[in-house]
Amino acid sequence: MESFGSYIRRLRTEKGLNQTELAAKVKLDSGSMSKVENDKKHLDEEKLILLAKALDIDTEIMKKQYLSDQFAKESVKYKVEESRTIYELAESKTKYYLNNNVKQGTLKI
Repeated sequence: MESFGSYIRRLRTEKGLNQTELAAKVKLDSGSMSKVENDKKHLDEEKLILLAKALDIDTEIMKKQYLSDQFAKESVKYKVEESRTIYELAESKTKYYLNNNVKQGTLKI
């Protein structure tokens, strides 16, 4: 298991890219890319899509890697003891929001 930042570093290295090269493809500066790889920078959906394309990874896989990492960090931050229950609840809420989104148009979160 690895953090999102470690995951990106590994993929970048496997592709033979340095941080500056990857940063340019993702429209970030090299300092920001360093923060991504050190788990100190949050990314928006646009950057995740660019990152997936630059590393030749499916966009949905990239989003899941990022969001699961963020969710796990928040669980640790809030000292949640029984994380499995929270993951199940999050899955139910995701289905609720997706269903709500279909019924009402764009969901604003």
